[in-house]
Amino acid sequence: MVLLDPTTLIDIGLIGLSGALICLAVHFIPVGGAPAAMAQATGIGTGTVELAAGSGLVGLITSSYMLHADPSASMALVMASGALGASVMLASTMLAGGFIYAYGVAVPFASAQVKKDPITGQRQDNYVSKGTQGQGIPTICFVSGVVGSGLGGAGGGLIYSVLMHYYSPLISATSAAAVAGVFTMGVFYVNSVIPSYGVGGTIEGVHDPKFRRVVPKDVFTSVVVSMLCGVVAILIAGGMTP
Repeated sequence: MVLLDPTTLIDIGLIGLSGALICLAVHFIPVGGAPAAMAQATGIGTGTVELAAGSGLVGLITSSYMLHADPSASMALVMASGALGASVMLASTMLAGGFIYAYGVAVPFASAQVKKDPITGQRQDNYVSKGTQGQGIPTICFVSGVVGSGLGGAGGGLIYSVLMHYYSPLISATSAAAVAGVFTMGVFYVNSVIPSYGVGGTIEGVHDPKFRRVVPKDVFTSVVVSMLCGVVAILIAGGMTP
């Protein structure tokens, strides 16, 4: 049976690993939701699914470009391309949001989760407006977001590389890219929704106490679900004719 083949089991495990990376990415990215849109919380003023899937899909585009520009490119290089594309996308988003917070809303960037910024060492609590959970995108949030989006982009590149390995010998290159791309998008959305229940609205990033509390169970769930998605992907490949 093809699912019991050692190589296939390794690929299913790699898809599970990619799910873990995408799940971690969601927790690293500073998600502010509706409160951030009103400058009442740190982070970007939209939800986990939009941020994780958005940065991840850009990573998918850059990783797929690398693989098609050089079909012999290693999996590590494809993942690095995805990480770079996703990081640039989210860094641009946070930079634009920062300009709006600073010059449009006129609020200082301050976290309510830590007294001092872990990177700059600057005092935070003195600048948190009353009735808010902080505001803007402090340095630690920005760096955490860039790292997180890189993890998500690398995870997307990993899925795409594995699926292209299966689909390319069976169907045309264009069709293989389409099927692998759509399936990777589906895994992104699944692994963006799972952590949103643990996050429960807002999270500032790696320094947020919520990060350590919810990451283990969310990552475990994402690994299991992603491996199930990997099984489905292999079964789809089994139904294709070369």
